[in-house]
Amino acid sequence: MDIYPILLTIGASFVLAVILGPLAIPLLRRLKFGQQIRAEGPQAHLKKAGTPTMGGTIILLALTLPYLRFSNRDSAEFYVLLLACLGFGLVGFLDDYIKIVFRRSLGLTAKQKLFGQLFFSGVICYLLYRQGHSTSLSIPFLDAEITLGWWLYVPFVILFMLGFSNAVNFTDGLDGLLAGTSALAFGAMTVIAMLQSQHEVAFFSAAMIGAVLGFLVFNAHPAKVFMGDTGSLAIGGALAACAMLTKTEILLVVIGGVFVAEILSVVIQVVSFKTRGKRVFKMSPLHHHYELSGWSEWKVVVCFWTAGAVLAGIGLILHEGLI
Repeated sequence: MDIYPILLTIGASFVLAVILGPLAIPLLRRLKFGQQIRAEGPQAHLKKAGTPTMGGTIILLALTLPYLRFSNRDSAEFYVLLLACLGFGLVGFLDDYIKIVFRRSLGLTAKQKLFGQLFFSGVICYLLYRQGHSTSLSIPFLDAEITLGWWLYVPFVILFMLGFSNAVNFTDGLDGLLAGTSALAFGAMTVIAMLQSQHEVAFFSAAMIGAVLGFLVFNAHPAKVFMGDTGSLAIGGALAACAMLTKTEILLVVIGGVFVAEILSVVIQVVSFKTRGKRVFKMSPLHHHYELSGWSEWKVVVCFWTAGAVLAGIGLILHEGLI
């Protein structure tokens, strides 16, 4: 697969995001779409209150327009990828909008958000079924496959998409953290898709790389804009869809290891507190634990980026069966 169209896609989405940033940020500020900061979060974050949010719209626009240019709209993969990204992004958009309109740190109720995610996961399952998608799971290290059949694969897909979209959502807590780690994860997905000659996934992942890196220009510390759930849920849904189409569902646990660690820290914290009355971490998700341990925000972000790069590299090595 030729690398030049891939690089062109990355460049086009990056430039578009950089152009959209200065247009969208003042508009979000005029609309008073400012971030509401949780009172129970790190006190240092209170100064970020009022920073424009819903910047995920920048990512979605910068992603979609170049992808439409290079995609094959007759393929089933085209609809799976866009629905996973834009559908989950819509759930996040509604969540962000309610937070802003009602001036509260929580938007959609847990049940409402879950319903939206379940709905789009169900539609994606239907699209995969219609295209004759394989229900097998590839196991890294063992060079083996497990065939689930649709009765098991459908609930797996639903749990997989819910799990990763929320894991990515939990990662979005520090300036530039999610934008950088997601760019690395989609970088690995782009390489895997190219090796498999999966053109749709390759172009989509490339467009996402450019979009999140362009957004990072404005989201790096100190952030001028936050992506909100609009961006984080869209990124999580898209990443899960890329993994399903390339049959790297299990491998995504390695490539997206930072996201897995973040959601596991939340689960461990909740279970420990409810069963033992004790907290394992100073605060969850995990990045807040390091903040409260005295690390600067920038140090936490760079360390998590580094971990994301190492895990993406390990994922690629595993995919090629080199270890």
